[in-house]
Amino acid sequence: MELKNDLFLKAAKGEQVSRVPVWMMRQAGRILPEYRKVREQAGSFIKLATTPEMAAEVTIQPVDILGVDAAIIFSDILVVPEAMGLPYEMLEAKGPNFPKTIHTQADIDALVVPDPEDQLSYVLQALDIVKKDLAGRVPLIGFAGAPFTIFCYMVEGKGSKTFSLAKKMLYSEPTLAHQLLQKITDTTIAYLKAQLAHGADLVQIFDSWAGILSPDQYSEFSSPYISQICDAITTHPVTVFAKGAYFAREEIGKMNCEVVGLDWNMNIAESRKLIPNKTLQGNMDPCVLYASFSEIEKHTVAMLDAFGKQRYIANLGHGVYPDTDPEKVKCFIETVKAY
Repeated sequence: MELKNDLFLKAAKGEQVSRVPVWMMRQAGRILPEYRKVREQAGSFIKLATTPEMAAEVTIQPVDILGVDAAIIFSDILVVPEAMGLPYEMLEAKGPNFPKTIHTQADIDALVVPDPEDQLSYVLQALDIVKKDLAGRVPLIGFAGAPFTIFCYMVEGKGSKTFSLAKKMLYSEPTLAHQLLQKITDTTIAYLKAQLAHGADLVQIFDSWAGILSPDQYSEFSSPYISQICDAITTHPVTVFAKGAYFAREEIGKMNCEVVGLDWNMNIAESRKLIPNKTLQGNMDPCVLYASFSEIEKHTVAMLDAFGKQRYIANLGHGVYPDTDPEKVKCFIETVKAY
């Protein structure tokens, strides 16, 4: 199907664009009252993410309401460990929790590399519905967590500021850590390829916990596995977003990906020097959206001036925060479009 708005894909591939494309991480979510209504009907976050019709509805909402240049499938990075045989629950106000965690060789051996068409069929069905309902209005982004980030949850069992239990395994049982990371990587490659087969136009790899690693550890326990994923996907563009890993920008820039996402701690000019031949995405601090409309415009224009119009996708430096006013979000989006 011919895309009516292909700015996002053109920018991702490094082609000339008439204006800067814009979307936001976590755009399908709690900032929108329309999302909260569907979430209430679902009864739980997991029910929403695993019901294809509902997941499809909230995926399309920000395209209709906010006017973004791309949709991102509504799902969760933790569907991957669940499909591998490690179920999780989402606790209100606490976040994800894994009743069982991975510590031994036997634990790793018990995990499977699932067939995404089987264990993750609800995500693929949601992609099918979104693709049909979008009718080529904007491209559709698929995604997965980076292997190290998924590893963190599978070993730690929940969110953490330090992920010290997960990092402990890197130091005390590095062979086990590598085995688990490889299994996650094999699963993720199959999963992302399935998303592309079901209509995703680009996939993004979220390395949300990259910043807790030292540069040496990142080079050993994260980078090689993301590289494997990038090397395996040859048909569509790939974005790598490693939050907090400012020290790894050059390394990520050498990966077989088309786009590198930046968080707001990463200097724009410096990042362009370190990653000269790729499209950059980001990187406004989500807290700017708490400011006045004129401040939001000022910060957005300053960011656009710094990145330039080509080889750039406007975004925040992380997901939009749930208590952000949708009108402020629209201000950000419209400022980018008018630039």
